[in-house]
Amino acid sequence: AAAATTQTTQESPVSSSTAPPTSPQSAGATVSGQAAPAVATTTTSPATANAPATETAAGVGAMSTEEELQVITSPIVGTFYRAPSPNSEPFVRAGSHVEPDTVVCIIEAMKLMNEIQSEIAGVVEKIYVENGQPVEYGQSLFGIKK
Repeated sequence: AAAATTQTTQESPVSSSTAPPTSPQSAGATVSGQAAPAVATTTTSPATANAPATETAAGVGAMSTEEELQVITSPIVGTFYRAPSPNSEPFVRAGSHVEPDTVVCIIEAMKLMNEIQSEIAGVVEKIYVENGQPVEYGQSLFGIKK
């Protein structure tokens, strides 16, 4: 008689890392020129409950321990673009000087192109994302040295 073997598999619970939508003004970057996404009120998910304590309420001003950079974070979920069109020069490059009203990138969300402003004066030291890359709410985009 042959002994039958059974194999069991455990399914891991699926968790979503997508943060609930919030208004662009709460993230520290200014969105101009387009309609802002609708705001949905939801309970805090574990992804947002475990947000780094170093970020300020505005999202801008979190200090990096590497070089003490001010970090510009994404105010919305979408696709990051460094230039206004595929054949155009980028808004900023590493080494570019920015003012608080300087447009540093565009984030496309739901077919709307949202211009993101620096809100800090300084020099762009790091660009954390590549052109065309999807970005999450609160993700680091640029490191600015004052």
